[in-house]
Amino acid sequence: MADESNTGQVAATIATDGEGKAPTAKKQRTARGPRAAAEPVQATSKASAAKRRRYSEEERNDKLKLIETQVVGGSTLKDAIKSAGISEQTYYQWKGAAKPAEQKLTKSTKPGPAGDELADLVQLEEENQRLRKRLAEKLRAENAELRKRLGLK
Repeated sequence: MADESNTGQVAATIATDGEGKAPTAKKQRTARGPRAAAEPVQATSKASAAKRRRYSEEERNDKLKLIETQVVGGSTLKDAIKSAGISEQTYYQWKGAAKPAEQKLTKSTKPGPAGDELADLVQLEEENQRLRKRLAEKLRAENAELRKRLGLK
């Protein structure tokens, strides 16, 4: 049997492996050249046109009216929007925001039914109820007659 206390070969193997791997020096990086100066970005016509501008409520309404008159005059919607100097997205946002305001105004200024109209409306509702009841009775009677004929009841 082998002697477990015999570590001579193992120690010699470890020592030879350790000697074979000598520490290596780190690679030196070469110095970078001077950076090129950043070229100034030239403003294009698109960049200046894309600059945000806030329009007052009056200006918005004026532009919307201008576009509407141009469209009625025979121009296409896209051309009218371009001539107004706004994007299609802006046009539709303004138009959507203007609609609820117009609806509020028309609802508040629209007069309710007058006394005479209200009385007529009530009379029509009563007549409608009477006719519905008559129709329901007629259908029940017809349904009962058909059941008798078929012998279901």
